Amino acid sequence: MLTLERLNAADEAQFTALLDGVYEHSPWIAARAWAARPFASLAQLKHALVQAVETAPNEAKLGLIRAHPELAGKAMVSKSLTAESTNEQSKAGLTDCTPEEFETIQRLNAGYNAKFGFPFILAVRGPRGAGLPKREIIATFARRLDNAPDFELAEALRNIHRIAEIRLDDKFGAEPVLGNLVWDWAEKLAVHSDPGYAERGELCVTYLTDAHRNCAAQLARWMREDCGFDEVNIDAVGNVVGVYHGSDPRARRLLTGSHYDTVRNGGKYDGRLGILVPMACVRELHRQGRRLPYGIEVIGFAEEEGQRYKAVFLGSGALTGQFDLAWLDQRDANGITMLHAMEAAGLRIDDIPKIKRDPARYLGFVETHIEQGPVLNQMNLPLGVVSSINGSVRYLGEIVGVASHAGTTPMAMRRDAAAAAAELVLFAERRGAAVPDLVATVGMLEVPNGSINVIPGCCRFSLDVRATTNEVRDACARDIRTELAAICERRGVQFALEETMRAAAAPCAPEWRQRWERAVESLGLPVFHMPSGAGHDAMMMHQMMPQAMLFLRGLNAGISHNPLESITNDDAELCVRAFQTLLDQLATDPT
Repeated sequence: MLTLERLNAADEAQFTALLDGVYEHSPWIAARAWAARPFASLAQLKHALVQAVETAPNEAKLGLIRAHPELAGKAMVSKSLTAESTNEQSKAGLTDCTPEEFETIQRLNAGYNAKFGFPFILAVRGPRGAGLPKREIIATFARRLDNAPDFELAEALRNIHRIAEIRLDDKFGAEPVLGNLVWDWAEKLAVHSDPGYAERGELCVTYLTDAHRNCAAQLARWMREDCGFDEVNIDAVGNVVGVYHGSDPRARRLLTGSHYDTVRNGGKYDGRLGILVPMACVRELHRQGRRLPYGIEVIGFAEEEGQRYKAVFLGSGALTGQFDLAWLDQRDANGITMLHAMEAAGLRIDDIPKIKRDPARYLGFVETHIEQGPVLNQMNLPLGVVSSINGSVRYLGEIVGVASHAGTTPMAMRRDAAAAAAELVLFAERRGAAVPDLVATVGMLEVPNGSINVIPGCCRFSLDVRATTNEVRDACARDIRTELAAICERRGVQFALEETMRAAAAPCAPEWRQRWERAVESLGLPVFHMPSGAGHDAMMMHQMMPQAMLFLRGLNAGISHNPLESITNDDAELCVRAFQTLLDQLATDPT
């Protein structure tokens, strides 16, 4: 097996020879990375190789892509693939295609080459390294044919880096054991899905359904039987709570966790990653017979998404004492009240006030989470340190003009509500882009009872503004409201705007953010800071104790709230190891 010691001691020619085959027919990549020695970790070596490609001229990148064979193509048929490619295509079953599968892949190869001018590249050993099913390969092939050329070139390179990562693991005999554990847990948890979704192979877990309760039972069973938690229970709102005592059971605790409910037809890692990663850390501590000077409390929050009832953060909100008992009267789409659902699940309503935590008993709160966005994926970085969770404000609005005949009303005499809304959309886009880490979105536009030959007399819309600070958010929202008034006055239309939600920004505590920074650095990776545009349970915990988050890269351009949401076992391994390092730091310096 190859070792870092041997690699670091090699001259450029030896170094390049030792890494032969990692990047297909492209020894120049290893030669460019040689100057970055010495490497303290395999992750650092991988990143250096990625950087060697990313900083190369576009012609070199295209040459790298074109050095790869087509999937199930002529090179496979003629048995002229490299040993590495043969192994990969074989593990994915591509060397054993049916005639129909082979014909489909050949047709896709031809269409892809005609559109992009280079072969389709996919890491066919997949996010777990064991090989993708052929149906998934074909579906991915067909989906990526719709991508824009620049995006697809970058996606091809990302897949090449994943191929190289798996080949490096093989060369070094490195197995991401803890990453595999987290990945496998996520797969097993995803077998539980609500009716109507389960039958289609989709994932949907809403508050207190059978699937939700089965997830809670599974998490509790793993905590108790596999991980060695000292205390495990499901509390009065359905949170799964696991406690691993410190060397002194009375010592303060580190609080961590995330939610296990999902959106409709969602992904397997949103929320759940933040439960499974600390569970893996506790499992390792228990296997080592090791106790830390503080306790660890891992919570699988029962609800964060607000899918079944018009209330969000039910799980983490209960810990902060913000569970509103008036919510119990809310009804879901089937008319079932929250009170009835909780009683049917055996939850004790009277115990809800007891869930509130005393912040004096805790050191702080940390949360690991899939990024839910494209930034880390685009930058080829597995981990990102969160600087702040964005504050947000949402509105529902309506513009009212005059509906009139589209053929007989002159352009200068119209009072078009939709045209006014269109102006607003473009202004919101410009204003949101004018300041770093600020976003403004009109996500809903509706012309009620619209007709093809009628000038819109009414247009309803939504507005969502988010920023890392409340001040930046509010300044943007104020400017958009001012522009809306000016647009409507100029066009002779009226408007109404109702604020429907406001959430304060939650900056990560500097000392806790620095712990994540040191954990990432210890892996040999660069530290990248980024805001969170999405809300998280950490926002609720921010109200009562210091909090900090670590993001994990997602595949497929970081898509989330979608079945394509995915992570690799190698990235999950790095996330677990970063968490372990944070635990060790906290053991020596809990202040």
